[in-house]
Amino acid sequence: MIDPSEIKDASEKMMNKNMKFRRFLKMNADGDELDAHFLSLHNELFSTYDCAKCRNCCKEYHAILEDDEIKAISKFLGRDEKSFAEEYTIKTVEGHKIKEKPCRFLYADGRCQIQECRPSSCKDFPFTDKPERLGSLMGVIESSAVCPVVFEILERLKEIYNFR
Repeated sequence: MIDPSEIKDASEKMMNKNMKFRRFLKMNADGDELDAHFLSLHNELFSTYDCAKCRNCCKEYHAILEDDEIKAISKFLGRDEKSFAEEYTIKTVEGHKIKEKPCRFLYADGRCQIQECRPSSCKDFPFTDKPERLGSLMGVIESSAVCPVVFEILERLKEIYNFR
């Protein structure tokens, strides 16, 4: 698996090939079959990968919080919801976005301060175990610049589909 510190450069070098692969999948892949491959690879690779040693997702993305997640995190931190939301989030169309990058709840050792109540946008990242990946291949390609597992999933999919 690629080292997290090398992922951005490696992904940039693969961008043209990944975009061609995306077009190939859009024209040739069966969505259900592709989802099955994504799920299988996701489960296999994440079963042995220690995300705490990477945490690129926590460093590169702004988590999106729903109202009920703000309530849970605020309670966990002993804060009132309004002051928490004002201090740590920006209201967007998608929900409340964490202001800081890297995430202000990420400890230097890779642990998450709000692990027990972290938002679904954090729990579900990189979404490679979710259905309808054919419709979100751009997001997958973007995530491959952040997550070593997604980078590996794309490389393995190229092998599965005999993409050259």
